Amino acid sequence: MPRRLIHEAVTRQVLSSPEATAVISGEQRFTYLQLETQAEEYAARLRGQGVGPGHRVPVVLPRSARLVAVLLGVLKCGAAYAALDRRWPAPRLEQLVRGLRPPLVVADAAVPDAGVPVWTPDQDARWDGVVEPDPLVAGSASTDGSSIASLFFTSGTTGTPKGVLSPHRATTRLFRAPTFAMFGPGRVMAQTAPVSWDAFSLELWGMLTTGGTIVIHEGDYFLPAGLRQLVETAEVDTVWLTSSLLNLFVDEDIQCFAGVRQVLTGGERLSVPHVRAFLAEYPETALINGYGPVESCVFATTHRVRPADCDLPYGIPIGRPVPETGVHLLDGTRPVPAGEVGEICLSGAGLAHGYLDDPRATAERFVTLPLDDQPTEIYRTGDLGTVDSTGVLHFRGREDRQVKVAGHRIEPTEIEAAARAVPGVTDCAVVPVPGRDGGAVTRLVLFYTADARRRPAPRELRRALSAVLPRHMVPHQAEPLDALPVTDHGKLDRAGLLRSLTVSQIQPKNRYQQ
Repeated sequence: MPRRLIHEAVTRQVLSSPEATAVISGEQRFTYLQLETQAEEYAARLRGQGVGPGHRVPVVLPRSARLVAVLLGVLKCGAAYAALDRRWPAPRLEQLVRGLRPPLVVADAAVPDAGVPVWTPDQDARWDGVVEPDPLVAGSASTDGSSIASLFFTSGTTGTPKGVLSPHRATTRLFRAPTFAMFGPGRVMAQTAPVSWDAFSLELWGMLTTGGTIVIHEGDYFLPAGLRQLVETAEVDTVWLTSSLLNLFVDEDIQCFAGVRQVLTGGERLSVPHVRAFLAEYPETALINGYGPVESCVFATTHRVRPADCDLPYGIPIGRPVPETGVHLLDGTRPVPAGEVGEICLSGAGLAHGYLDDPRATAERFVTLPLDDQPTEIYRTGDLGTVDSTGVLHFRGREDRQVKVAGHRIEPTEIEAAARAVPGVTDCAVVPVPGRDGGAVTRLVLFYTADARRRPAPRELRRALSAVLPRHMVPHQAEPLDALPVTDHGKLDRAGLLRSLTVSQIQPKNRYQQ
C-alpha cells in the first residue's frame, strides 16, 4: 500500500510518463524525469549537509523550477520544508528561521542574524542527468503519510506567527480521484500563489502528484495580462484566484479567462455580482468555491458554483467535504441539527499535527470529542456555518476577530501588538472595513493614540510596521485619535470606529497597485 508521500506520488508519475512535461517556467520546459533527476541531486547534496528525517528546512527562494526541485529534494531526505516569502521583512524571516531550529537554510543569500548555515542550490543546473526512480525506496523508510511535509506560518493572536505542521497525507488526500476538480495528465495549472501559502500546495502538488503540468508565473504580482499570456503560451486551463483577485480580473478584463476550463477560488466570501458576471460570460467553465483553514490544508469543502447560488440568502455556499474530510457543526461539544448555526469543526486526514512549539494553542484548537460514539480528533475553526437540507455547508461568519484580506488570514491582534511596540504609540485598534456589498473585507484601518511628546505620523507608523510585518498585514491606513472610543459598558467601540470613517476614507484601492 502506498505510504501517501508527496514525493513518492511524483515519482510514480515519473515511472508512468517520464517524458511528459512537469514544469514550464518562461521558455523552459522540464519533463518529469528531468525534475526527478534534479530533485535527487539536490537531495544528495542536502543529505551531505546533514539534512535528514525530522528536520524542518526553511527555503527562501523565488518561484522557479529550481524551487520545485529543492522542495522535492527536501522531502526525499525525509525532512519537511517551510517555504518562506523572500519579500518578508528581515526580522520576521530571522524569527521564523530560528524557531525552526534547522540544520541549514536554503537561500540565495544569508538570512541576516538567523545564525544558520546557508546552502545555495546551483542556479545553472543542467537538469540533464539520468536517474532510475524507485518509489519503494524514495525518501526515508521512517517516513509515512503522517510525517510532517510542510510548515505554513499564519497570523497569531499573541503577536507571534503560528507554524502549522501539515503532514504528507493532508496534501495527497486532496487529489485522489474522484475529487472536487480535474487533475492529472492533460491538465495545465498556473502557479501564482505566494510560496508560503497552502494554496501553493494546491497548485504545485495538485499537478505533479497526478501527472499534470505546472506553469510558473515568475513575477511577484499576477494580473489579467499575466493569465492571458499563460493561456496563450502554455495552454493553462486551470487557475486558482482568491475571491479578491477574481473580482479584480472580472472587473478589469473578464475576457482573460478565455481558454480556462477551471477556476478555483475562495479564501473569503465570494462577491455575488462578480460571480454573476463570470457565470454569464463563461457558463461552461467550472467555478469552484473552496473553503478551509490551513490547519486542514487548502480545502475542507468545495462547491461548484451555479447561477442559482447567487440568489441564496447567505451568499455562495462553501459546499461539501473533500475526500477523507469530516465536517461537524457543534455548539460546544453538542452537534447542532441541520438548519441551525454551529461552529465548523473539521476532522480527517487533512488535519495538521498542531502548531510548532505551541502546545497551549494546539490543545485549544485540536481536541478529541466523542462523535457518533467514536473518539474523533477535530480542529475547531472558529468559523460559523449551517448545513441545508441537501447537506451543503453555508458560511455564517466568525466567532472571533480573525479576518481574511485578499486571501490572507489575519489576526488583528498581531498587528496591534506590533503597533504598540512602535515608539510613541500608547494604544491602538485595527478595524476591518467590508466591501460595498457587505462582503469580503477590503481594507484594514489602524486607529491609534500616542504620547503627545512623540506622536508618529500615519505614514511614519505604517513605515515602521512595514519593517516588521509582511506587506499583507500592514494596515491600508492609520488614523490618529486623542482617545479610543468606548461603549456604555466600557469596552472598545469598534463599530463606532468604523462609523467614524468617511466615504472617501474607505474607498477600496487595488492592493496590487499600491
